[in-house]
Amino acid sequence: MIMFKSINPSTGKVLDQYTAFSLDQILRSINDVNDEFLNWRNTSFKERSKVLIGIADSLKLDLESHARMISLEMGKPINESRQEIEKSIWVLRYYAENSEEFLKNEYIETEYSESYIKYEPIGIIFGVMPWNFPYWQVLRFLAPILMSGNTCIIKHAPNVFGCSLKIESLIRKKSPFKNIFKSIICEESKVESIIKNKFIKGVSLTGSDRAGSIVASYAAKEVKRTVLELGGSDAFIVLEDADIKKASKIAVMARFFNSGQSCIAAKRFLVHANIYDDFISNVEERIKNLIVGDALDEKTQIGPLAKIEFVDQIKKIVDLSLESGAKCVINPVVNNNFFHPVLLIDVNESMSVFQEETFAPVFCVSKIKDIEEAISIANNSKYGLGGSVWTSDIEKGKYIANQINTGAVFINDMTKSDPRLPFGGVNKSGYGVELSKYGIREFVNMKTVVVK
Repeated sequence: MIMFKSINPSTGKVLDQYTAFSLDQILRSINDVNDEFLNWRNTSFKERSKVLIGIADSLKLDLESHARMISLEMGKPINESRQEIEKSIWVLRYYAENSEEFLKNEYIETEYSESYIKYEPIGIIFGVMPWNFPYWQVLRFLAPILMSGNTCIIKHAPNVFGCSLKIESLIRKKSPFKNIFKSIICEESKVESIIKNKFIKGVSLTGSDRAGSIVASYAAKEVKRTVLELGGSDAFIVLEDADIKKASKIAVMARFFNSGQSCIAAKRFLVHANIYDDFISNVEERIKNLIVGDALDEKTQIGPLAKIEFVDQIKKIVDLSLESGAKCVINPVVNNNFFHPVLLIDVNESMSVFQEETFAPVFCVSKIKDIEEAISIANNSKYGLGGSVWTSDIEKGKYIANQINTGAVFINDMTKSDPRLPFGGVNKSGYGVELSKYGIREFVNMKTVVVK
């Protein structure tokens, strides 16, 4: 019998233990969700919307309990956990209110008497979810899936199984259709057999590029559609004419949100030589004032790393970069799961901290001499999720945005996901999109209907 422990990263204490599902239990879950699909697909948008609004209302009513679960299981500072629940409520309401418009028939003028595109649900969509945003990632996946008439099953990360079961319990309470969503407790080795199941019609994964490659290969063998939202190493470009104080303030937020454990965190700060020292001075002052502590402490701004094994991995990356010539302005302090903020400067493209996706509160600054060098360095990454450009010249910012090979670029703001905008990456950051009207169309059958 395989057991999974949920461990509070702030204290190291075991919160709960979960027993892995047997193959029979997994099959029963899939069959239950498929049986429900046959009912759910025939509901109206109004009925589906009512279910999502009910889930959103319940989250709002019990926000503190859900936020606390996030902080306990993966160490997110409690104020940020509350923000995660609020954002999850937003995405539920967004799709509840807009999906009918997004999926209405589209009429096309042809020589036929009638030609149109009809969007139809396809079945169960399997979500493989990460630990770093344990509610947001699930609910931004779930909302468009359910509103399109599909049903879904997820396998969450083992350290946040408590979150996944709490979400399932909430949905079962608020929906008259009890099996539109199920969470499967299982090890990674079971993922392939789940994808092979004939009732699974698509797979969405948020995680590492390694995990994405493996899951995509499983789905490809079965000719099943996939959406992959993978890692990122976003460039944050600060040009000579930028507002340094504003840029440095947002830079610290962009790097250290969720204790640096975010795929769309800014990770490579490319700063013009003429303002390099001033930028570093501003950033250093802000970083030194960040409060590190228990995730449930209201004052905490940087919590623990989600897993103890991450500490040594990050320390190794920092040490290798220092050996290669990076300078440490704020030195690493490690205490159990707590990895205090680090400020590295004079980072170059050959260093581990530049090339790897550093999932930790490590702030790395590189010097640039001009726009073309900034673009070249920004594009020197296997990833392509997002990017940020800071300048008082918007046309210059747009020029850079057009040259950077990413899924999104924000000018004079940090990169962030928004239900209204498509979200996805290129290169090893994945393919396909989530969110917006485009995200809901990833897992539907676009059927052409023609009348002679």
